[in-house]
Formats: sequence, C-alpha cells, structure tokens
Amino acid sequence: MTERRNYLIDCAGLAVIVAVTRVICRSRYLYDIDSVNFALALDFFSPKLHQPHPPGYFLYVCSGRVLQALFHDANDALVALSILASCAAVTVIYLLTRNWFGRRAALFAGGLFVFSPLCWFHGIVALTYIVEAFFSASVGYLCWRGYTGNPNWLIAAAVTLGVSAGFRPSSLLFLGLLWLFSLLKAGTRTRLLALAVLGVTLLAWGIPMLHAAGGLRTYFAALNLLWRGVPAKDAIGITSPILSLARMLTIIGVAVLCFGCGSAFVFRKLPAADPRRRQRIIFTWTWIGPGLLFFSFVFFLFVNSGYLLLLSPPLFAWLGAGAADWWGRARLRHSLKAACLAGAAALHVCAFLFGPWYSSLRSVRQFEADLSGRIAAVRQRFKPSDTLIVGFDSHFLGYRHAAYYLPEFLAVEYPPVSQPEGKRIFAVEKRRSELLAVLPVERFHDFVIFPLPDGGQYGAYRDKQQGRFPAGALISHGTNPVMFTGSIDNLRYLFPSGMLTRAADGRVASPAPRSDPHTGCIRTMTRSGGHVYSRSHVARGES
Repeated sequence: MTERRNYLIDCAGLAVIVAVTRVICRSRYLYDIDSVNFALALDFFSPKLHQPHPPGYFLYVCSGRVLQALFHDANDALVALSILASCAAVTVIYLLTRNWFGRRAALFAGGLFVFSPLCWFHGIVALTYIVEAFFSASVGYLCWRGYTGNPNWLIAAAVTLGVSAGFRPSSLLFLGLLWLFSLLKAGTRTRLLALAVLGVTLLAWGIPMLHAAGGLRTYFAALNLLWRGVPAKDAIGITSPILSLARMLTIIGVAVLCFGCGSAFVFRKLPAADPRRRQRIIFTWTWIGPGLLFFSFVFFLFVNSGYLLLLSPPLFAWLGAGAADWWGRARLRHSLKAACLAGAAALHVCAFLFGPWYSSLRSVRQFEADLSGRIAAVRQRFKPSDTLIVGFDSHFLGYRHAAYYLPEFLAVEYPPVSQPEGKRIFAVEKRRSELLAVLPVERFHDFVIFPLPDGGQYGAYRDKQQGRFPAGALISHGTNPVMFTGSIDNLRYLFPSGMLTRAADGRVASPAPRSDPHTGCIRTMTRSGGHVYSRSHVARGES
C-alpha cells in the first residue's frame, strides 16, 4: 500500500507542477503557421487545403474539436491539449524510469522534464510535438512491459501505437521498429493478435480520415506534393556528408536545449551490476535509432526541433538514472547537492524565459506583440472592402496568421503553388480556404503586403520580393510596423498575368470608381457575396 501511495503522490505532484507552470506561461495566439493550420481544421478538415497540412493529424484535430467545445477558442483548446499531454508524458516517463532504475531516478527524470526548456515551450503552444512525446513514452513503456513480462501489454501497445499514428502519422514510422522488436519473445498467437489489433486501430481512424479528406487519391496527392515541396528537397543529405553533419550538430544542440544541465549525465557511467542493463541499452537504441537516422540523413531543421521530443522519453530515464547515481555517490553534503540542483533548475527557468531562440517565452511574447500590432495596424489603415492582403509562406507572421486574425479580409499567399491541376493561389477569407486558379482582383483597389518579422532572412526575403516592383509602385505606410501597399494593377509584378482577372482592354480589371464616404476621394469598391475558401518560402519547414 505504501508503494502504491508513493506512486500516486509522485505522479500527481509532477503532473500538478507541469500543469501549473504551463498554464501560467501558455501562449495567447496561434504561434506558428502549423498552429493556424490546425485551428482552421477544427472547423473544416482538408489536408488538400492545408487544414491541416498533410498528413492530416486526424485524431489531433478531433481531440481539438472536443476541447474547443469547452474553451470556445481554437488556440486555448489546442494549448489545453498540449498541457494535458505534458502532464501525461511526465507521468509515463516517471513510470518507465521507476521500472528501469527505481524511485529516485524516476523523480530526477520527472524533474528534468518539468524544467526542460524545450518541453516547457511545447507544452504552451498549439503544436503536436508534446503529444507525440506522450505517445512515444506510452508505446515504449508498454512495449517494455510486454517484452519483459506479460504479453498482454503488447496488445495495449498495439492499440496505443495505432492511436498515436492518428495524432502524428510519423509515430508509426519511428516507433514501429520498437513495437516489432518487443514482439520477438511473444508467441505466434500473440503476434498475430497484436498485428490484427494494430490494423483495426489504424483502420478505425484512417477510413473516416480519408472520407473527410475527399478520398484516397486526393489525400495522397496532397501528401506527395508536400513531401516533394519540402522534405524531399533536403533528402540530398543522404549523399551529402556535410549536410548530414550539420544536421547531427543541430540535433546535439537541440538535445542540450531539451535536457539542459542534465545533458552532463550522458557521460556518467552507471554501475554495471544491473542484470538488465544491456537489455535496456538495446531497447533504447531500437527506440531512438529510426528517428535519429531519419533526422540525420533525410530531414531536420532547427525550427522543427520538436521532432526530437519523440526520442526524449528513454533519454530522460537514462539521464534521471545518472542524476540519481550522482546524488547517491557524490562526496558532497546534501545541502550542497540541493544547492546544485536548485541552481540547475534556475538556469533552466532562465533559459526558457529569456533565451534568444524561437522556443523561449520571450520569443513567444515578442511574436504575440508583433502579431497584435500588425493586426491593429491593418484594421486601422485599411478596409476589407477594397484592400487585398498579400502574405508569404512563413512560420511566423505569414499569410496564414494574417488570414486567421483578420478574417474580414481576403488574404492570399505569394508565391502560387503547384497542384496536379496546375498553378494555384492559396486564399483565405472568413477563415475558409480555397485554391484559386484566378485571383478576383476586380473586387479591390489596393493590396497590402503583410509584414514579415524584422531582420535576418525575413528581411532579405521581403526586400527581394519588393524588388520585383518598379520604383514608385509601392508606398510605405506607418512606422511600426512599416507596411507597403500598391495599386491592385501592380499585382502583375508578383502573380502571372493569367492568374488575375482582366478587363477587356487587357489590363488587370479594376472596379468602377465611386466616392469614398469617409474621404470624398474617388475609390473603387466591388464586394462579392461569395465566400472564398487555403495552403501554405521564407524559413519554413513542414511538420
């Protein structure tokens, strides 16, 4: 009874600390373009329109819809899902570590998770990575229990793996080998039953997803276009040692960001007396090996650092064991050891709160301030009746953010994208998306370029696109932020002329002039009663 009570107290304590720290720091806006895609999918699911982007994350979207009914806000609903997944993940990591190394190691592993800057960040934003970390921990724990004990755990592992693929389909790719490895000691009947259960679980959500996505052909066409457009371009890393080395160094950097001071324990050699030590080492490499190989030789970007959370649960366990071993064997007074731990925790908190990287709370709040400022500036300076918003394909402050938070405007993405039926323009209005063959510019008099983040590659990309226009074609408005506008006729410098509606004289069609009731100036305004329904080259990496 005492042992069970300790389990409950430890797990509840860790989960409460995680919940409190995440709720206090939760994001207030959809953080990046994928977050917006997920939010749009809560109303209408379509991977072809990137609501959300392929491969669809069907069960994640369904879970978000359930929580949206409680919170009545897409960001709050998806952030709540991240917080719940964080609480569940720390609990399963505790159980895994306790099974492997005992209670002290489990508490250290849980503490590392609580104060992990990367896990903290992904627990406060509307992204899927912390949910995948929970499923990775759960599948790994169940597979281990089945591999070393009761084969019935393997059936539970099959169900969990199948469900995890509904949240992030990549989980099946990266955790499938571990699940198959755990079946090695099972009997033939158990293996066949586990395979059947996995298949049924996948079909249970896969068939409804394909139906909602518009059918098998539509779904896989969208998935193929995304793969060819982003990850496949970087797959040259298979034959490029320099690029693969760069990815490996990035992975190491992300690991340090994830585990912080706990990373030092990777060099601590644990006692070799444990009879299952070798078994755990083989199990761990089977767990993290497929993901490491993929991220090293196929596709990985720093802005997608959440990918590595899939690999983190067993590493939290090993680092927790290293920390517990240090606590037990270091020749220091307990008060000094406690001071070291408090200092490490404070360092982790500061790294999350004030770090210069995109996954710090400082960056989240800066983004939110920038976004709210841009939203207010557009509403103050322009009218949806005669102004078209042109945005870029960017993780931050791209056309998706403009479209979501300015739903009364029509927002379009530059550049057009390739589709099986030809070039199309992603457009969003009233938070509904569409792929347009022709942009209805006759509705508008002007366009405004939604401003990207300042500096760096964002500034260089913005300057490059603005350089397409002749001198005087763009006019700057305001100072913070500066926004550039132009006559709707000048959209021909961005989009192919065949994608713009045209007048009989061959020019870009413009609506008939009429007097602006606010200024008395002659303006052109034509409204359309129809709804325009989207997808998403700056600093962009797909999830």
